[in-house]
Amino acid sequence: MKMTVLASLIFVSFAFFSTLQAEHWNQFRGPNGSGIATEGFNPPIKINDENIAWKTKIPEGLSSPVIFGQKIFLTGIRKDRLITLCFDTENGNILWERIAPKTPIEKVHATSSPAASTPFVDSKQVYVYFGSYGLLCYDHNGQKQWEVPIPTPKSLYGMSTSPIGYKQTIILVIDNDSNLPGSRLSQSKIIAFNKDNGQSKWSVSRPHHRSGWSTPTIWHKEKNDELIVLGNERVRSYNPDTGTEKWFVGGFSRETIAVPVVGKEHVYISSAQLGGGADKKIDPEPFWKSLLKFDANDDGKISRSEMIGDFTYPLRPELPLGHPGFGIPLPKEANRRKERVDGILRWVDKNKDNVWTRDEFISHMTFRRGKPILVAIRSGGTGNVEESHVSWELNRSIPEIPSPLFYENIIYLVRNGGLLATVNADSGKQIYRERVSGSGQYSASPIVANKHIYLVSDRGQVSIVKPGKTFSQVHKYDIGEPVFVNPAVDKTKIYFRSNAHLWAFLNN
Repeated sequence: MKMTVLASLIFVSFAFFSTLQAEHWNQFRGPNGSGIATEGFNPPIKINDENIAWKTKIPEGLSSPVIFGQKIFLTGIRKDRLITLCFDTENGNILWERIAPKTPIEKVHATSSPAASTPFVDSKQVYVYFGSYGLLCYDHNGQKQWEVPIPTPKSLYGMSTSPIGYKQTIILVIDNDSNLPGSRLSQSKIIAFNKDNGQSKWSVSRPHHRSGWSTPTIWHKEKNDELIVLGNERVRSYNPDTGTEKWFVGGFSRETIAVPVVGKEHVYISSAQLGGGADKKIDPEPFWKSLLKFDANDDGKISRSEMIGDFTYPLRPELPLGHPGFGIPLPKEANRRKERVDGILRWVDKNKDNVWTRDEFISHMTFRRGKPILVAIRSGGTGNVEESHVSWELNRSIPEIPSPLFYENIIYLVRNGGLLATVNADSGKQIYRERVSGSGQYSASPIVANKHIYLVSDRGQVSIVKPGKTFSQVHKYDIGEPVFVNPAVDKTKIYFRSNAHLWAFLNN
């Protein structure tokens, strides 16, 4: 009897704690990573110059802002020093700034940052992860509570996974390209840290996973919550109390970024094709046309002598030449760059004449690895549940970086070019695909607040859309600075982190 009462008290306490967290935009993509603000969050639906509450200059970084009460937290880097900052939500004043211990800064892709992981904050503390150093914990006044140095994982583009909270633990996925000593298996793992002192409560190996950029999600159940972790090629479910693996589903690309999203009866997982392809059937013409800019003699072919300057194998042909995301990154050192370009030439040049023809290039594109995918997975089962628990699969309109948004039984997907697609969450059937006013690339995920969907492009163009089965954009605004990370909201404001400022817009 006493045990039953105790268990009930624990459940009620956890339910209360979860409700408390949902009242704050306290982690990557807000409450439980959902991208959905609770009732009572009423940021402005019409954003304009007149309702700018404040804007504050901030250091470089790609962590999203998080909020608890009247404090907003984010990270950055200044002169090779990693920093955590706290601002007043009312006026944008910096309340405190803390510098992480000096450490060698990890190498990251030109479009990423050593300060890319978003903090997690609860009612007492803020938890910050830097791939270059490890995990740091401060109280809300900036007093360091504990720190756990963690060796920097080897990663293709740099670390960006964010810590999440579960009961009295902080959970961190540390996927790694480095092998275990004397093994071909990786050093990847998940660690649950005690919130009070940073000590490890449990740790589980992920030996078949390599570097990834997704943040995990807790699937709250009446019984047996699940920790959903998307990694390269597979998504896995774990017991968040112990780290014990439950089930897995494969079919995802080598490079996974999106956050798993929980619906009513399913969890929804997405990844674009390797290189960012959104649709299973690829139109090769834009890729080939992007290469014709290197065709100096206008013969309709690309010879080895023309593979100079900004040449690389195109992955995102809509980007300008020279953009770090346009194609496969190449070394800066001349000899290594030459070797890499020679290797790229050999991929496509089937007849070994040192020339690419259109037919050779298009034929090569048919062998691209992976496929764009969004799947709906039911709970339950053990081991491989691809046949038994996957309700549907979609292979169209899949974003590369933005995560899906589940709201009122519709899934919203925004991808490069400002294409917004909606999907019936029960059937997986696409409802519509329309273009919003914001153009170019999209890195930030859509969010819902005040019964509207907020989208922001890398160019800083905000599009506000009514949810539902028919497309209706109600407002647009250009911040005027690039925005690469998710906005945050509270009771009356929406906050955007641009490349140079933190902006607050007030619902007047």
